[in-house]
Amino acid sequence: MIQGTWHDQVKTTVEGMGFDLVEVERLASGLLRITIDMPWVAGQPEQWVTVEDCEAVTRQLQFLFEVEGVDYKRLEVGSPGVDRLLRHEQDLQRFLGEQVEVTLKAAIGSAAGAGSGVSGLRKKFKGTLEARAEGGWQVLWTDAAPPKPGVRVSKKAKPVEWQALAFEWPEVREARLAPVLDFKGRQPKNSGSTPQ
Repeated sequence: MIQGTWHDQVKTTVEGMGFDLVEVERLASGLLRITIDMPWVAGQPEQWVTVEDCEAVTRQLQFLFEVEGVDYKRLEVGSPGVDRLLRHEQDLQRFLGEQVEVTLKAAIGSAAGAGSGVSGLRKKFKGTLEARAEGGWQVLWTDAAPPKPGVRVSKKAKPVEWQALAFEWPEVREARLAPVLDFKGRQPKNSGSTPQ
């Protein structure tokens, strides 16, 4: 992430156009990569960045960089994508019920993993993001294979064992959405068979 005077001007410009500035990267090849997003408000319908939005921001930033004398070879403006980085707790709230990958700053420790079936040295977890009633967050997952389409599940089959990792935001090194690639259409939130 680039910091400095023109970075602040990029932020002001992007936010002035009604977007959130997610990230600014300057790569060795002379590429400036700017990632933007639509502001999120709880309870409001989700909005997504369009190609036209990226083009409008590109034009505005090209003008800004010309005025400021910012040296670059190519400018790329885009949205966060399907594996978007979750940058703060508001992002966790925004994507409740979605599949996420959470990497902790420290391993959970052998005591936490004892008897739970979770390795004591594990830092990375993938599952459904939930808010905990007592505060904080959790990732819920199972190691059981999902049933194959068209195959009936026996009533005598063992119930699926679910595991949960409770965490607080300061414990997280990185969190991002886990891409759900379903070419028949993305499943709506909370459509899976998670425990009640």
